[in-house]
Amino acid sequence: QVQLVESGGGLVQPGGSLRLSCSASGTIFSINAMGWYRQAPGNQQRELVAGIAPSGNANYAEFVKGRFTISRDNAKNTVYLQMNSLKPEDTAVYYCKAEISLRRFQSERDYWGQGTQVTVSS
Repeated sequence: QVQLVESGGGLVQPGGSLRLSCSASGTIFSINAMGWYRQAPGNQQRELVAGIAPSGNANYAEFVKGRFTISRDNAKNTVYLQMNSLKPEDTAVYYCKAEISLRRFQSERDYWGQGTQVTVSS
């Protein structure tokens, strides 16, 4: 019913930039918070990178502050992550998450994208 599709990952040199996109499609009534998480090689858990409310209020993990910017287009059900000054330690699979309600008065639940690989290497 609902699908989140990410794009924009790839291989980039240290100091470079990438822009990730994630679009939600399907039978959607409303979307609350959206966010980006990542899972580095060898780590079993995903860590929060950045999150953004429908109002545009955003929060960031300390390790990306000043380098990454999250934004969203509510009309397009899309969230973006602009990543600048990339470091090798940013290498990970990046996942988007959205809190989505399918019907009026229905509670939101989390939906995840399939992930997109970001590799920072010279």
